[in-house]
Amino acid sequence: QAQLVESGGGLVQAGGSLRLSCAASGFTFSNYAMGWFRQTPGQGRVYVAHISRGGGNTYYSDSVKGRFTISRDNANNMMYLQMNSLKPEDTAVYYCAAYAQYGSSLLSRSNQNSYRYWGQGTQVTVSS
Repeated sequence: QAQLVESGGGLVQAGGSLRLSCAASGFTFSNYAMGWFRQTPGQGRVYVAHISRGGGNTYYSDSVKGRFTISRDNANNMMYLQMNSLKPEDTAVYYCAAYAQYGSSLLSRSNQNSYRYWGQGTQVTVSS
């Protein structure tokens, strides 16, 4: 049974940093590109970042580019999101997800329907 478990969320002041982790099990992690999404109350999940199966290609939404870094460790079935220079508007529940499509167009990787497996989410709160 495929499972994704996020951790590392918490409360941080604006300008601070957090590192989110995503532990994968029950499927061949290295066969899947992966992504991070976030969600605030009353809104749908919003694309944050995407990483290719081998980790050589990374993509970011404009809102986090230059501040967040996505990475993965296929040997240990882990994915990470390093978040620096955090802003109050980064406050959300963050989800990791396994990508189920071929190719990685912006339209596809930013669409939550392109992802097969999802974690339960971890809360990130940035205070001003």
